[in-house]
Amino acid sequence: MRPIIQLLHFGYHQAMSCIFPVAIFGTLALSSVIKVPFIHRYDAILIILLGVQYLMYRSGLETHDEIKVICTFHFIGLVLELYKVWMGSWSYPEPGYTKMLGVPLYSGFMYASVASYMCQVWRRLRMDMTGWPGLTPSVLLGGAIYFNFFTHHFIPDFRWWLTALVFIIFWKTWIIYRVRTVTYRMPLTFAFIIVGLFIWLAENIATFFGAWKYPDQHQTWQLVSFSKISSWFLLVIISVIIVAQLKHVKAKTLKQAKLFH
Repeated sequence: MRPIIQLLHFGYHQAMSCIFPVAIFGTLALSSVIKVPFIHRYDAILIILLGVQYLMYRSGLETHDEIKVICTFHFIGLVLELYKVWMGSWSYPEPGYTKMLGVPLYSGFMYASVASYMCQVWRRLRMDMTGWPGLTPSVLLGGAIYFNFFTHHFIPDFRWWLTALVFIIFWKTWIIYRVRTVTYRMPLTFAFIIVGLFIWLAENIATFFGAWKYPDQHQTWQLVSFSKISSWFLLVIISVIIVAQLKHVKAKTLKQAKLFH
């Protein structure tokens, strides 16, 4: 009976951590079948998601620090979207007033939703890490992964070399998480793979409801290429590096503040 109770508690915290991603996909689904009068779909999605973020903050579901992380990811994702759309990797074919260089501003929220999940699950499961490689290796690797999304259009794609580096740099890193009074752990790289797979599944849902379209989806919807799993795997690593480093800095600051008091 105890394993079932533990699983239910774990599932509850996972579900609560996914509130913002679920809000995004719910909005995409409803807006694809329900026409909002006097406003373009992309603009309506942006307004709704801004409202969801405001309500989550005001209700205490997200903290001030988490909002700052989400805004950071929104900017990082929007820059990547602008570049990828410019390069023709995918497109947003519908009209909208809140589009910049062909990219609707709501698109950054799809990246921010990953950050929202990371922050929420970290807090709810009282997560920690052992064997963290430190600031320099993790930031350099995260930066290399991010810039590879840009540079592979002009020079060879180094994603598989970077993936190998991930396993080398993080091979000693374990996630510690707690469900009620029981502590569990798993390899960080395994967590990367799981989250990357779920984001790929979510991406299929998003493209099905017309959030954006890949070149081979303009005539009819098709399953997103399995190769995208590796892209999301690497993007999740950037998310974890930023969130983990910020949590580490905050914990260190709080510890120093307690010492002075």
